[in-house]
Amino acid sequence: MEKYKTGLLMGVFDLFHVGHLKLIIRAKALSEYLRVAILSDQLVKQYKGHFPIINEQERKEILEHIKEVDEVVIIEDNPSRIMEWHRRHFDCFFSGNDYNNNDYWKWEKEELRKLGSDMIFFPYTESQSTTKIITRIREMEKEE
Repeated sequence: MEKYKTGLLMGVFDLFHVGHLKLIIRAKALSEYLRVAILSDQLVKQYKGHFPIINEQERKEILEHIKEVDEVVIIEDNPSRIMEWHRRHFDCFFSGNDYNNNDYWKWEKEELRKLGSDMIFFPYTESQSTTKIITRIREMEKEE
């Protein structure tokens, strides 16, 4: 299979775990150049209801040290996210399939379709969800 010239992987990555790393490896296997876009701390708070465990600068630095990642960008707000997509072309958008089945992000998928890029959603179990993992960590802290 021929690789996409540029792939975009969008994600919060506020708690790194094997599910996130698998997404990165799968996306890079299909891309010559992989750009990873992370949400700013404020957007994480807006969408997830809490600030990330790992702040945006640290997440950026971690991602920059992963060999499969060619570039990391921080998305500050929704208008800048859409401008970023239009400003720098990508051939395929990658995500976990929890994103694909989530009506909350329906507007974003419609914007991606308008760009004419392919979209690939990788299998991603509920147990790999950052939100679920953080919720469980908080539950365990209360139990102590």
